[in-house]
Amino acid sequence: MNRHEWQESTRQYVLNGLAAKESWRLFKILAEFVDGFEELPRVYPAVTIFGSTRVRSGHPYYKKAEDIAKRLAQEGFSIITGGGPGVMEAANKGAAEAGAYSVGLNIKLPHEQEPNPYANIRLEFRYFFVRKVMMAKYAVAFICLPGGFGTLDEFFEAVTLVQTHKIRPVPIVLVDRHYWQGLLDWIKKRLLAEGMISEKDLDLFGVVDEPEEVVDYIREKTKIYKGFCLFRPRE
Repeated sequence: MNRHEWQESTRQYVLNGLAAKESWRLFKILAEFVDGFEELPRVYPAVTIFGSTRVRSGHPYYKKAEDIAKRLAQEGFSIITGGGPGVMEAANKGAAEAGAYSVGLNIKLPHEQEPNPYANIRLEFRYFFVRKVMMAKYAVAFICLPGGFGTLDEFFEAVTLVQTHKIRPVPIVLVDRHYWQGLLDWIKKRLLAEGMISEKDLDLFGVVDEPEEVVDYIREKTKIYKGFCLFRPRE
């Protein structure tokens, strides 16, 4: 394979496509930021919910996501998700049922991810990093239900942003102890034991099981932030 053939074969991958001579793509990136910055300020304060795309209506994780979102919406929060199926659909559905802003930030994928029908504010992104900014910027808490690589990526990014003071110290919640226990054990036995993180870093997130515990956890954690009251009724 010569250089030209290699370049053509990698053009399908977004980052590989950002060659110097294609700097015009920066305007597309900027346009995605502009769309988000114009549309999303009205949904603040919001809670961003992550989780698997692979669960369907009737699955326990689907039901739990729907319940959590509905409870948070009743407390005055908007709900932000990745806009796709599974946990994202359930969360948007719960928010919609409670009459809250229900935001779906959909990503274009090779195997097309269809936006779910419950988000009443929808934006579509080509670039994951722009989408991640939008999922974080207007969120006052992050909730991670069981999921795969994408959910792990979003969880660790949220923890890292708080740990490095790139965003304010907001609550981060893992839902379902049984599902996450193996990861938590590894974090303690490897990262903590070998000095890769500090003991206090374990306090950056909490682990709960039930929807009411999620709401209680977020309410309790926000008390320690001076002048930072999250729970307020929607006017």
